[in-house]
Amino acid sequence: MPVLSSPMRLEPGIFGIVRPVLLLPEGIAERLAPAQFQAILSHEFCHVRRRDHRTATIHMLVELLYWFHPLVWWIGARLVDERERACDEEVLGQGSAPEVYAAGILNVCRYYLESSLPCTPGVTGADLRKRIEAIMTERTQVPLTLTRKLLLAAATLAAIAAPIAIGIATATASRAQETDPKLRFEVSSIKPTKNPGGRGGMQVLPGGGLRMDGVTLLSLIAFAYDVREGQITGAPKWAGEEAFNVLAKPEHPTAADDAAPTSGPGNVAWDRVRVRTRNMLVERFHLETHTTAKETSGYALVVAKGGTKLVQSTSQGPPRTMRNIRQIDARNGTMNMLAAVLTGYMGSPVEDRTKLTGSYDYKLEYAPDPGATHMPEAPHESNPAEGPSLLTALQEQLGLKMESARVATRTIVIDKVEKLSAN
Repeated sequence: MPVLSSPMRLEPGIFGIVRPVLLLPEGIAERLAPAQFQAILSHEFCHVRRRDHRTATIHMLVELLYWFHPLVWWIGARLVDERERACDEEVLGQGSAPEVYAAGILNVCRYYLESSLPCTPGVTGADLRKRIEAIMTERTQVPLTLTRKLLLAAATLAAIAAPIAIGIATATASRAQETDPKLRFEVSSIKPTKNPGGRGGMQVLPGGGLRMDGVTLLSLIAFAYDVREGQITGAPKWAGEEAFNVLAKPEHPTAADDAAPTSGPGNVAWDRVRVRTRNMLVERFHLETHTTAKETSGYALVVAKGGTKLVQSTSQGPPRTMRNIRQIDARNGTMNMLAAVLTGYMGSPVEDRTKLTGSYDYKLEYAPDPGATHMPEAPHESNPAEGPSLLTALQEQLGLKMESARVATRTIVIDKVEKLSAN
């Protein structure tokens, strides 16, 4: 290894990533006894053999990306501790006397400054007092017996295998729920229509049936997978243009299916309807998909300071949350449904983090949004009235607010789809 000399008062250290060099301060050989100098050199060459300079550089990049995560900084400190402990063990194992080695480290501290970069392994890293005590009492080395090796190997395998096993099990369970062949519609009528109506024409029927008028295939997939149409990719052009009337009745309905019309989205009854719809899409459109997940910028719907102003619903009818250009009208509506409506308004995903699990009746009134003129107007109003913005009304009238947040979103990727097969 090349050895360079520097007039700076930095301690001895390894500099460089691809072609590292040993940098020594001028005059260090005169300030240390020969045995001390040899022990310090052994320490530095140990860092090189272990590639500590590269490991530390990689972790600096991790700290740059995840600077906000305290665990990353804790790991960085532990890496420094362990790399110095490992080098101390090797130097003593090569025959250096503990008192000579310890004196060499202390002399370096006395005459030279510590390196300013953690990716430059030197001599005085980690907790110096504990290191000197460990060196002098020879507590650095712990024999790695066969039993310890087996335990270490088992712990390593568990650390690697456990997350993989959990991921496979979760994915398998999720996939099984999405394509459970037992949840089917006994009868499903899908007929082309020239009157598109989108998801607004949807009705969940008693027994877990489904009626959708003027719905496109894109909207049908969005309902089946509980996503927005913007979260679907790979769809052919006709999937968003050709409309259908759908009427489907389930096979072997249960008590859970009977509860679907009076319960809101996000419960078991609605999930069963969605699974049946997915199976119907596979049967009738030969649909094949896969799901990708990512974190994106969005909003979190939370309870505002002072608490919610919502009152539990006493309505017996089916849940409903609808929006026009100046109000959101809910009957027996859930916060999940409100978040879905707000997602359409904001143009970005809104995640319900209110922890409110009930159903509510309310009418949220706000000034019309110039960018939402395509929305239907309230039938009893002819001229838009001035009023608070939707975000202000949300806080003043419902005791809720939206905050910028990173939210998890799913994307449904269409791998294969065919035009409607005959009924």
